[in-house]
Amino acid sequence: MPAVSKGDGMRGLAVFISDIRNCKSKEAEIKRINKELANIRSKFKGDKALDGYSKKKYVCKLLFIFLLGHDIDFGHMEAVNLLSSNKYTEKQIGYLFISVLVNSNSELIRLINNAIKNDLSSRNPTFMCLALHCIANVGSREMAEAFASEIPRILVAGDTMDSVKQSAALCLLRLYKTSPDLVLMGEWTSRVVHLLNDQHMGVVTAAISLITCLSQKNPDEFKTCVSLAVSRLSRIVSSASTDLQDYTYYFVPAPWLSCKLLRLLQCYPPPEDGAVKGRLVECLETILNKAQEPPKSKKVQHSNAKNAILFEAISLIIHYDSEPNLLVRACNQLGQFLQHRETNLRYLALESMCTLASSEFSHEAVKTHIETVINALKTERDVSVRQRAADLLYAMCDRSNAKQIVAEMLSYLETADYSIREEMVLKVAILAEKYAVDYSWYVDTILNLIRIAGDYVSEEVWYRVIQIVINRDDVQGYAAKTVFEALQAPACHENMVKVGGYILGEFGNLIAGDPRSSPLVQFNLLHSKFHLCSVPTRALLLSAYIKFINLFPETKATIQEVLRCDSQIRNSDVELQQRAVEYLKLSSIASTDVLATVLEEMPPFPERESSILAKLKKKKGPGAVSVTELEDGKRESGELNGGGERGPDASAMAASNASTPSPSADLLGIRSSAPVGAAPASAGSLLVDVFSETGPAAPSGAVNDDGFLRDLEQPTETSDPLLVEGSGDLDSAPPSEDPAPPLSEAEELLNKFVCKNNGVLFENQLLQIGIKSEYRQNLGRMYLFYGNKTSVQFASFTTTVNCPGELQSHLNIQSKPVEPVVEGGAQIQQVLNIECLTDFSDAPLLNIKFRYGGALQNLTLKLPVTINKFFQPTEMASQDFFQRWKQLSQPQQEAQKIFKANHSMDTEVIKAKLLGLGMALLDNVDPNPENYVCAGVIQTKSQQVGCLLRLEPNAQAQMYRLTLRCSKDSVSKRLCELLAQQF
Repeated sequence: MPAVSKGDGMRGLAVFISDIRNCKSKEAEIKRINKELANIRSKFKGDKALDGYSKKKYVCKLLFIFLLGHDIDFGHMEAVNLLSSNKYTEKQIGYLFISVLVNSNSELIRLINNAIKNDLSSRNPTFMCLALHCIANVGSREMAEAFASEIPRILVAGDTMDSVKQSAALCLLRLYKTSPDLVLMGEWTSRVVHLLNDQHMGVVTAAISLITCLSQKNPDEFKTCVSLAVSRLSRIVSSASTDLQDYTYYFVPAPWLSCKLLRLLQCYPPPEDGAVKGRLVECLETILNKAQEPPKSKKVQHSNAKNAILFEAISLIIHYDSEPNLLVRACNQLGQFLQHRETNLRYLALESMCTLASSEFSHEAVKTHIETVINALKTERDVSVRQRAADLLYAMCDRSNAKQIVAEMLSYLETADYSIREEMVLKVAILAEKYAVDYSWYVDTILNLIRIAGDYVSEEVWYRVIQIVINRDDVQGYAAKTVFEALQAPACHENMVKVGGYILGEFGNLIAGDPRSSPLVQFNLLHSKFHLCSVPTRALLLSAYIKFINLFPETKATIQEVLRCDSQIRNSDVELQQRAVEYLKLSSIASTDVLATVLEEMPPFPERESSILAKLKKKKGPGAVSVTELEDGKRESGELNGGGERGPDASAMAASNASTPSPSADLLGIRSSAPVGAAPASAGSLLVDVFSETGPAAPSGAVNDDGFLRDLEQPTETSDPLLVEGSGDLDSAPPSEDPAPPLSEAEELLNKFVCKNNGVLFENQLLQIGIKSEYRQNLGRMYLFYGNKTSVQFASFTTTVNCPGELQSHLNIQSKPVEPVVEGGAQIQQVLNIECLTDFSDAPLLNIKFRYGGALQNLTLKLPVTINKFFQPTEMASQDFFQRWKQLSQPQQEAQKIFKANHSMDTEVIKAKLLGLGMALLDNVDPNPENYVCAGVIQTKSQQVGCLLRLEPNAQAQMYRLTLRCSKDSVSKRLCELLAQQF
């Protein structure tokens, strides 16, 4: 940095700051500031020949006043003039003022950009660094557009000084984070990777931050960095602290660079080259060995730097999950930290071991520390460490230690911090169900859970225990006996009353032979809790009472008296009043046979994923290793024990043909809805709401709590079965290997889903296929629901997803297999994980084959996966929009179509469709308020494609003009074709 001359002390600034500090009151400070502002304004206006020193001094004063919290509305031009000075201090103050006070919409941006360009081309390293710092600090889109192509050239130029390379790398990183679509990959990408071999460690440190960010979005472009990163890491790890003196921190060579290199390697799979992989394994072993060595310093900075590298290395070992020796060594090293006196180390060790527990190689090693983890759960003073200990117990649980871990978690739950009780309850419920061999133990555990932490037991938990009890005959009697005993406690939680009312209403007859639990005793016990409960629980108890009349006719008079009293049939709550009146009438006029038919036992629930797991994922949030990753990597099978996924709503007990849904796992863990009330359903109407979050039992027209089905378009049922019959009569014969060609209406069905993600894709007399999907960046997940509308089972049911031709290299679709048998009136679900590799035009094909009545049915549809599903909405101001519009002016980048309106030109409908397309709808941008403009970026694995849209309706002529401009011509044409069908 240039030396500061003697005159740069700015005595006037020092005096002003001293005056401000000596002010006795706020009023005095404001008075002094206003006086100074008036003086500076007069100097700027009056003295046209103000020298650089004076400008710098006054700009500094304005900057200080701004930092005190006062608005500054002048002086910007003088700061810009300072940029043209050849003195370092004057130019520095000018850039500092601009970085702090000039916003991206300022009229001076063009002048600032010109000054920056002059400094970047000056080849003066000090001035170049100041300019690069200013670009990074402001980071506006205008600067990105002006310098995104210039900075990479500076970065990779052979004659650029090391200090400038550092600044250029960090500046380019900032621009890429704010405007990724403007930083285009090019020739410089291969050259920037070789900066990892640079002799200057500062350049390497800055470059690796840039490469790590770029490789996360474009891994293929930077895959050559792996071998270079391993080589550089090897040199650092094997070096002594004296070899890198300038970059050694408390006897640890280059700790920040080591951590960044290890983090970069986590963006890629293990190296395929045997030599590179061997060298990397050697580095990791060296890091683990150094962790065992006695410390070279007792200062905390030394241990922090050493442990930072160690934990990053362990993260890389876990990421690769392919070296059993390293995984076990990492686990043993973390086990030593579990008893370390430093709280942060214990926390990090528990967190890392949670991930290690999901590996088949290290799971057993993690289990050896179970006593230490249980002790941490009981004795740790920090609640966050106790929470990580609970996460680790959950992660290391399997059939061999499930009872011990559940018992310890239940014991801890009585004194647990309130902030983690709900999560603890969910974990105990999941583990008890997942590893239950003896279901009497499961029932005891859940009832104990309700007794200990009833306020934190969500509906999903008690729904689930009822589903399992109903699905397993061997546990029903024990459950009735246990819940009857639990209800006898003087203080009984309301959730216990719900479980007791449901189970005794269904299976109270199994314990009625004992005089101590006779029908009347059961009824009196339940009714004693009635007046202390909320309205939903009372409704459930009324349903239990009418069930009692069917199970125990001798209680009919007593129960009718209760239903007949004024507090029931004249209740202010409509639901309770209606139930009381209807149940009373039903018990009075229905014959015994009719009553027995209407009130028979609930049928078993269909087997589906537990909603408790979905709730725990939502509770933990995205990125929670102990839940979202552990369940996929469990050693046991991923299926939970137990039955279906319908919640036991009270009204469901009133009729055997009523089924009550309960929340099920939401796509990507984004949303969960409350249970939907039950309603009668027949085999024909059972499947209409195939993609409701609440399971397959909602009736036609049902609406869940978030209004998901309110605008659902149901396709009309056709008389033609639309299924291609195959040869063969035996149900056991496998379906034909040749898929049928796509249906004639497949393209029309596809177009229905361009602007929406959920709905019924196909329906005929036999089969209904529903879709629910969500997309994030270049990834998507689609749920397919196949519903059997007949009363006859579908045999040999198979589905195949195929990407024809070149689509295989554009889309990556992974599907989970479906059940081979679909019972009559039942529904099964299939999950597809979708990754967009690059832009595409065709749609993947879905082929369904099954046997119905001995005949092979063969059906092929187009899956509604279109390029617009991967849009990321982009908000833009009017000036930004039209500036970008002009930039995309090449003929091949534009696609335009004029067409007649196919639907009514309603403003709200048009807006809804444009929003459904996935782009951001920009208001007050187009000069014509009747027009619509949108902006978005299509996210693919290989690149990002910026898109702008303009829709011009002509209501008189009932015509539209649609214009699309995209940075890739094939995308413009495809989007134009898709959208023209929608309006």
